[in-house]
Amino acid sequence: MMIRIPGLLSAEQVAHMRGVLSDTDWVDGKVTAGAQSAQTKHNLQVPEYAPAARALGEIILGALGRNERFTSAALALRVFPPLFNRYDRGMNFGAHIDNSIRFVKPSLGTGAPIRVRTDMSATLFLTEPEDYDGGELVIEDTYGTHNVKLPAGDLVLYSATSRHHVTPVTRGSRWASFFWIQSMIRDEAARTTLFELDNAIQGLRGKLGDNDEVVALTGLYHNLVRRWADA
Repeated sequence: MMIRIPGLLSAEQVAHMRGVLSDTDWVDGKVTAGAQSAQTKHNLQVPEYAPAARALGEIILGALGRNERFTSAALALRVFPPLFNRYDRGMNFGAHIDNSIRFVKPSLGTGAPIRVRTDMSATLFLTEPEDYDGGELVIEDTYGTHNVKLPAGDLVLYSATSRHHVTPVTRGSRWASFFWIQSMIRDEAARTTLFELDNAIQGLRGKLGDNDEVVALTGLYHNLVRRWADA
């Protein structure tokens, strides 16, 4: 399942983020790569626990919490704190599959890290597509190969089991935020079914209101969530 969420951030929020990131130090992106992907990862990244990354991440998390499409698609249990990367001219990220588990250190530096199972991957674009060439996110799934290059403020959500890569940037610089979601619904097919059912219910509510059949379908949706959720 690959889902576009348009306008997650406003133009003003994107401009604010780019301003903060412009004044932030960037490091080699290999710092968060696994052993295999580190060999093909050529980009820059804001350090994971930098104050700027945490502050901007909170803006993104707030936007996700208010977005009905994200809520319906992800049914999130945990969201890994958003990270920020940058591809300048000549940089790319070769084909890879994201690590199955990510670890979040407690904010106070004490206690065991929180484990996040990466059911879904997300890329939030922070550069307008006309401002750079190349830099497409290429996702391979059972339906084929998809080249993704979205307006600034738009997010793409896709299965973390998908093989994917970022093509070389040949002009300009591509900035983005990326993160992972652990869903309450572990099974991808079940998660897709619930998303499609929720969309159908919302469409019927808009046309028919809350009649008996719509209420029954809503009950079915929630009973399926109860059956499949790991919360």
